[in-house]
Amino acid sequence: MKKPQLLFIVTLAILSLTAATAQAKRPASAEDIYALKDVGDARVSPDGSAVVFSVTRIDREKNRYITNLYLVPESGGPTVQLTTGEASDSTPRWSPDSRLIAFASNRGGRPALWVVDIRTREARMLAPWDRSNFFHSKAGEMLTWSPDSRHIAFVAAEKPAQPEPADPRVITRLQYKSRTSFSDNLRSHIYAVSLDDGRVRQITSGNYDEHSIAWSPRGDEILFLSNRERDPDANFNYDIFAVSVKDGRERRLTSTPGVEFSPAWSPDGSYIAYTATKRPLTTIDSVAEDTHVWVIPGAGGAGVEISGGLDRRASAPQWSADGSRVVFLAGDRGKTLIFSVSREGGKPAPLFDRECQVGSVSVSKSGEYLFTMSDETTPAEVFARQRDGKLLRLTSINTEMAEGLDLVKPENIRYRSFDGAEIEGWIMRPLAFDPNRKHPVILTIHGGPHGMYGYGFNHTNQVYAARGYAVLYLNPRGSNGYGQKFSDGCVSNWGGGDYQDLMKGVDHAISKYRWIDAARLGVMGGSYGGFMTNWVVTQTTRFKAAIAVASLSNLISFYSTSLYQDLVHVEFNGFPWDNYDLLWKYSPLSHIKKAVTPTLLIHGEQDMDVHITQAEEMYMALRRRGIEAVMVRYPREGHGIREPLHRVDYLNRVIAWFDRFIKPGVE
Repeated sequence: MKKPQLLFIVTLAILSLTAATAQAKRPASAEDIYALKDVGDARVSPDGSAVVFSVTRIDREKNRYITNLYLVPESGGPTVQLTTGEASDSTPRWSPDSRLIAFASNRGGRPALWVVDIRTREARMLAPWDRSNFFHSKAGEMLTWSPDSRHIAFVAAEKPAQPEPADPRVITRLQYKSRTSFSDNLRSHIYAVSLDDGRVRQITSGNYDEHSIAWSPRGDEILFLSNRERDPDANFNYDIFAVSVKDGRERRLTSTPGVEFSPAWSPDGSYIAYTATKRPLTTIDSVAEDTHVWVIPGAGGAGVEISGGLDRRASAPQWSADGSRVVFLAGDRGKTLIFSVSREGGKPAPLFDRECQVGSVSVSKSGEYLFTMSDETTPAEVFARQRDGKLLRLTSINTEMAEGLDLVKPENIRYRSFDGAEIEGWIMRPLAFDPNRKHPVILTIHGGPHGMYGYGFNHTNQVYAARGYAVLYLNPRGSNGYGQKFSDGCVSNWGGGDYQDLMKGVDHAISKYRWIDAARLGVMGGSYGGFMTNWVVTQTTRFKAAIAVASLSNLISFYSTSLYQDLVHVEFNGFPWDNYDLLWKYSPLSHIKKAVTPTLLIHGEQDMDVHITQAEEMYMALRRRGIEAVMVRYPREGHGIREPLHRVDYLNRVIAWFDRFIKPGVE
């Protein structure tokens, strides 16, 4: 055979194989959630040999989630399933000697604290672990090992001598709601269990709650957070305390106007790292003020802010192996990266920089950093940042599923808003993109208001793109990840500058991308994004369809029905009776006479964050005015749709609503 003929045949074979591979990929669909697994809470063993992490999957028949624990060598290798069964095993934490892993589980039909031996794979229950449903905002660690690996401290609910009657339900507290129900009002205290004999001992007590615990390297104390204000329900203010394991005596380490979070001992116990705010008033929900990293001597003293050189929101502080530096997570222009800063302070620097979002982080004694990470086309997996700075992917839990999907990579955009402020966002083209045709666009708005869109995997947006829609998502003022001034940009001004940022973004996209059909625009969002969706349809008629999820419509009534009324105090600087005109001005309901857009309202019936009455008010006003509106109520759901069957139904309803009014393929 002549060489040209051979080359032609080989080339043809390669092209055929490439075409077959491309054909094997399929568009994303709502039903993909049944195959998509959630990988999280990666923790490296103290000796640096292995990483434990959780994997959550869906049992489609039983319409529920199952979480098991897995192990993978820190240097790479096969992944091994550590726990099995249909229970949910979560919160894995290594013993200091790297022989055992403690975890929470509901196996056996009740919540309990378990340990598993990594050599024998034998698991045993240590103690019942009943927890209060009372809402502790941004609570951290709920279990911690003693340094000798012989005891575990954990936060559990203290049973009352006499349960409160539920009929009638007598309310005496401001914070009487939890996320999806009424609060049980049980106090959360610190307990310790012995691995030798299983004896459980209560360490703290009283009329306050403790959480976010850390056992000292010296073994004598346990750090915790507690709100010791005269009325903790009225003033959100955690401070750091330490309690003696031996006799229960407490000492207070901070007493600040701001809120402290996530305390962590240095390896030798000399210092404590934590994050904190400084403003005297904050909220248990979406906080405008960026938390920064602080360090305080373990013996007590003044705290020192060490991450102030980075004007970004910090979280999850941990110590380097030698205790000279503190590492933490921070959002930065859509990325979530691991930063490192000297214990004395300075300019924090990222351990690596790529377009991604990092989840849980763990540090080994030998200096490796283990973490979960996702990007725009890759669901979360476990990675290691080795001592030489290289990144090593350790797991492939979602690889087969993701590689079988035909995914769209978003395009980053930046533009100037009405006042010159730079706004960042992303646009996803439809999967079946044709530059010679006009395509409809869905503007999707994030919650918070201080949330942040970015470089993480978003299956929902991939489904929209697969169904023929372009997706535009932006970080208007108020978003975190762009500095404190930007985060404060919507305070006392919901629907003001941030609304203009969004509309300027739509204008920018239409001007830049000639394939966008300006006559077929949809808008949607959840929580604050739902508020903004309601606001949009009362301010402009340019959108042909809207979907408001878990949305606010009336800031006056929101105040008294929400789990977190203090959001109104902080964002609008006052109570409704002192601030009625301003709150009503920024309520979508006050502008309802200008609304003409067909609107689908979706809400969980057990949502205590934003009560379903907010959707009811908007729905009734739209219908009474003759505007097409539908309300979908999901039983048992809270602030967001969680049950698998509901999630699939939700996505398909969203697609059906937009198909009805801005269907792709219609010129």
